[in-house]
Amino acid sequence: MTRKTRILVVDDERQIQRFLSPSLKMEGYDVVLASNAAEAMDMMGREHPDLVVLDLGLPDRDGKLVISDIRSRYPVPILVLSARDEESEKIAALDMGANDFIVKPFGVGELLARVRAALRQQHGQDPERRLFQFDDLVIDVEHYQVKRDGREINLTPKEFELLHVLARHAGRVLTHGFILNSIWGPAHMNDTQYLRVFIGQLRQKIEHNPSEPTLILTQPGVGYRLAEPNPVA
Repeated sequence: MTRKTRILVVDDERQIQRFLSPSLKMEGYDVVLASNAAEAMDMMGREHPDLVVLDLGLPDRDGKLVISDIRSRYPVPILVLSARDEESEKIAALDMGANDFIVKPFGVGELLARVRAALRQQHGQDPERRLFQFDDLVIDVEHYQVKRDGREINLTPKEFELLHVLARHAGRVLTHGFILNSIWGPAHMNDTQYLRVFIGQLRQKIEHNPSEPTLILTQPGVGYRLAEPNPVA
């Protein structure tokens, strides 16, 4: 018998636990609960969850450090819930390895949609994937080609590298610092204007309407996200 997808909810607010647990169970997920960082790490080893919903304001440890601990040992998606809505908190959580960030209060519909997206991304992850398709846009890493509607698009080496980084993490918000470090190195992690220029150039080449992009999406003050690719055949 196939085991249900298991979600670990880490939150010290009983009200949040009572709200989330039945909502997730109604969607067919198995739910386990933790109220602090120590319980969370114990549950990670014993319950082997497929996704973690994590509050940053835990009583025994900062949630961002818990993200780092989980990410260093387990490859599961981490969805952060927090009343902290400052951009710096979002950026720090994403840089630590969180997949997504939802600010309290939130609707259950939004949460469930983000859970589904994170699980889809996890199931489709393949660090060696060589071909990505986003509707009529095809990125062929092996042959160093990008085509739209069957027509090849000429990209500079850095534009191709930028698109490849976004594609490898499609559906996930990547911070400015993560992208800059991945392509230009740590000395350029604060060159957000430089990145904005490259994103603009890339949108001009791959978007049907660059002024209203549907592929490369902006997360204001945080970074960029590439739309989810078509399922692998």
